[in-house]
Amino acid sequence: MQIERTEILIVGAGPAGSVAAGMLRRQGRRVLMIEKEQFPRFSIGESLLPQSMQYLEEAGFLRDVVEAGFQYKNGAAFVRGERATAFDFRDKFSKGWGTTYQVQRADFDHVLAKAAEKAGAEVRYRHQVVAVDVEGDQPSVDVVAPDGSMYQVRADFLLDASGFGRILPRLLKLETPSSFPVRGAYFTHVEDRIATGAFDRNKILVSVHPEHVDVWFWTIPFSNGRCSQGVVARPEFLDRFPGDETERLRAIVAETPTLNRLLADAVWDTPARKLVGYAANVSSLWGKRFALLGNAGEFLDPVFSSGVTIAFKSASLAAAALAREAGGETVDWQRDYADPLKRGVDTFRAFVDSWYAGGFQDVIFHPRQSAEIRRMIAAILAGYAWDLDNPYVAEPRRLKTLEQLCAA
Repeated sequence: MQIERTEILIVGAGPAGSVAAGMLRRQGRRVLMIEKEQFPRFSIGESLLPQSMQYLEEAGFLRDVVEAGFQYKNGAAFVRGERATAFDFRDKFSKGWGTTYQVQRADFDHVLAKAAEKAGAEVRYRHQVVAVDVEGDQPSVDVVAPDGSMYQVRADFLLDASGFGRILPRLLKLETPSSFPVRGAYFTHVEDRIATGAFDRNKILVSVHPEHVDVWFWTIPFSNGRCSQGVVARPEFLDRFPGDETERLRAIVAETPTLNRLLADAVWDTPARKLVGYAANVSSLWGKRFALLGNAGEFLDPVFSSGVTIAFKSASLAAAALAREAGGETVDWQRDYADPLKRGVDTFRAFVDSWYAGGFQDVIFHPRQSAEIRRMIAAILAGYAWDLDNPYVAEPRRLKTLEQLCAA
């Protein structure tokens, strides 16, 4: 078998892998990316958070993203029954970006991968990793090329950015059950035909089912008159509806009057898809000369659009740790990578848990709100889940107290 060598091998050319590649190329590292699919390819998770813009800057990709013409985003709107509220991410507790984009991921991911190539990383599409060995002095992977031939790549360090493919967790048996209940989603892209003024296209819209507090919808507008429309619920709720995925999604939307009115003229021209049991976890985010990035390590839930931001944060932390190692420092990957990443993930987890229990919904729809607490919440919704100056990041349990006050 042919054997190749590189400094940093990245499995997966999605957001985590491409941004990590950009950061590492800025360090002068030799980077090879192995990607199973041919880009552009469909992916879900289209609403970015402002915190992610910092990492695009760090990777040198900001201009590429800005010039791609994606839909501007400055906040999030929420609707439950006839109650509505909205958060402007520019009015937040934490410093940093307050705006970002809503993106069609096929285009967005391709923009990032091309930016990584432009920065000097090598990207190989339609190459599939089928085996991994991390026991030797260097991690190695066996790869099947598009023509069916096989070769091996040995690297100084291996980053798994394979997303829901979860290559290393599967091959190295690192997967562990998620603490979240099993949920599923139906989703599609539609020509929305929403009337001008009926909808703030600069914000993601999150709608709650009128009878089921744990069933919610996303409506993510794009810059071309289309939007991503999806619903998230327990599988037993989704299975109550007859028909295919599109018919089920439309039937659930029809049960939610505000959303049904908004999409009254929509053209449902793309078959809906289904994803069930998406929450994931692993026993460790790192090992001997390897680390897991983004969804390859852990995925919580799509309700606050945290996936891409967590992916970018993991890329930034890993690139910084690798830079210190290259400078001769000893890096403790648990202390310097896994623990810092987990702090923000745990903040998001507290808010996700509270959302499905209904407590956080009581908070954001409360008729009398503290302006300062709103700014703290807006910061977390904008992705600043690692800002320890924010009391709700430093002590996520404060949210329980706030829930009790709003429920009183």
